[in-house]
Amino acid sequence: MAMPLRLVLVLVLLELLSRSGIVSAHKPPSPGYYPTSILPSSSFYDSFTNLWGPQHQSVSEDQSSLTIWLDKSSGSGFKSKKAYESGYFGAAIKLHPGYTAGVITSFYLTNENIYPGEHDEVDIEFLGTTLGKPYTLQTNVYINGTAERKIGREVKFHLWFDPTADFHNYAILWNPREIVFFVDDVPIRTYPRRSSSTFPLRPMWVYASIWDASSWATENGKYKADYRYQPFVAKYSRFIVRGCPAYSSQNCRPLSASPLGTLGMSLMQSQAMQWAHNYHMVYDYCKDSGRDRSPYHECPPASSSTSIEI
Repeated sequence: MAMPLRLVLVLVLLELLSRSGIVSAHKPPSPGYYPTSILPSSSFYDSFTNLWGPQHQSVSEDQSSLTIWLDKSSGSGFKSKKAYESGYFGAAIKLHPGYTAGVITSFYLTNENIYPGEHDEVDIEFLGTTLGKPYTLQTNVYINGTAERKIGREVKFHLWFDPTADFHNYAILWNPREIVFFVDDVPIRTYPRRSSSTFPLRPMWVYASIWDASSWATENGKYKADYRYQPFVAKYSRFIVRGCPAYSSQNCRPLSASPLGTLGMSLMQSQAMQWAHNYHMVYDYCKDSGRDRSPYHECPPASSSTSIEI
């Protein structure tokens, strides 16, 4: 299949900018659109409620931030008060430094509480790491997942900054046409709707949590959570929950990923996303030659793909 002309032009422009020194691996091109500065933030209790581990949660006095932690006794999680049919959902997050193998810090959408075993899910997950290695940010999409055979669509990144040194904004834009994952307003991944069977269309809630996933989180379970380093702390602030609540008026218009208000992103956003793919993507399920990709109709033929996880 021929590469779209627009993408070819983006790639050529990025190559020219890279050679000129304007583009580097450590500083993303401007996406030209900054939802975190446009969309108003919410206080914690305006949008969320405790889900589990209340003794491992601390809300700031002004309700602008939340700290949750994991120790040997428990982790913690919280959930939006409403379900949504579409929207922009984000938070600024600061991760725990040092040894965090086996520990997952997450921000995601799901309807598992309503459709257990057959739920939809859209994930931002920080996979814990060992000393001296960077965090991996995993994005994932499930559609009608089952407890026995979850069909995930994982794409992973190493970030261009230290996510333990300061807060950074992470967000999911979900509308009836596409899903876009953002890091500091840079779109790092899009997941377009190609069919109703491969796209989440049922209402979902917003969740976040910190928990022990030692069986798989770090290098496929090679390294486990080590509670000599407890507590493992995650800090959240600048909550943005803006969308169409479930069963709301048909007059509620889904948000767009771009300032154009149309399907797809602007040229500047496309350039910024291609930069993230070129320099910071470390795994793409569509390029994993060791994986059975028969359920993934959106991926190219297996013969054209190779695993790129590092």
